[in-house]
Amino acid sequence: VQLQASGGGLVQAGGSLRLSCEASGLISSTYRRGWFRQAPGKEREFVAHISWNGGTTYYADSAKGRFTISRDNAKNTVYLQMNSLKPEDTAVYYCAAGPGIVGSPLDPRYWGRGTQVTVSS
Repeated sequence: VQLQASGGGLVQAGGSLRLSCEASGLISSTYRRGWFRQAPGKEREFVAHISWNGGTTYYADSAKGRFTISRDNAKNTVYLQMNSLKPEDTAVYYCAAGPGIVGSPLDPRYWGRGTQVTVSS
């Protein structure tokens, strides 16, 4: 299984970016797909996930109202639309896949390589 993230870049505060994560290989159809991020000097933190059928989404408080996660199963791709970006959103963003329980972030079993997001003030 490989998860390939793309779409990062440099953007000014208040701007938008859309990250993509394409999966190849066989991932359990029940696995959630999601995003984590890691800022310099900080631990990796959960951002958002989406259920296998797209019916359920879950966000970290920092992402609520600004980020939207979606998926296109035909393309085996998950997206993270990030609006109203802030300098504190600067981090390497990683896509992941794994199981989970209701009300909790997904438990990663697979990780993709990260994509850098830099938000300038």
